[in-house]
Amino acid sequence: MKRIVSLKINGKTVDDVVPDNSLLMDFLRDKQGLTGTKKGCDGGECGACTVLINGHPRLACITLTASCEDQKIETIEGQSKSGRLSALQRAFHENLGAQCGFCTPGMIMAAEALLRKTPNPDIDQIKTALGGNLCRCTGYTKIIKSVQAAAMSGARQ
Repeated sequence: MKRIVSLKINGKTVDDVVPDNSLLMDFLRDKQGLTGTKKGCDGGECGACTVLINGHPRLACITLTASCEDQKIETIEGQSKSGRLSALQRAFHENLGAQCGFCTPGMIMAAEALLRKTPNPDIDQIKTALGGNLCRCTGYTKIIKSVQAAAMSGARQ
């Protein structure tokens, strides 16, 4: 079966018809062209597809689109404003937090949720917040440093 859903994606209201079994990741990538949400494990294990739903990190690969009715969804594409990187995106760039870059959107979205809730997290809070996001290229040191740099900048978004 299909249904009409209304979602607010990166500040824009989107109304669309979706199958009941439509995954949010497929809807974002295929129907909205928001390909920053990465398809990694396709089973909720790697965090590459992390988006924010009402400010909370969620895995788009295991979230049904219809379950997001009237919810506020944020993707990596929504983090930059007027072509300018967010403070967190800049910190990842400047501190080499992105290696191959595949996991970076999910890492940034998980870190964004943390920094909104805890503006000055300690290293253990950062590790916990990023615990569901896997990176195959690094030992996470530069990723953690990037989150710390964004927190210290104080100029979020």
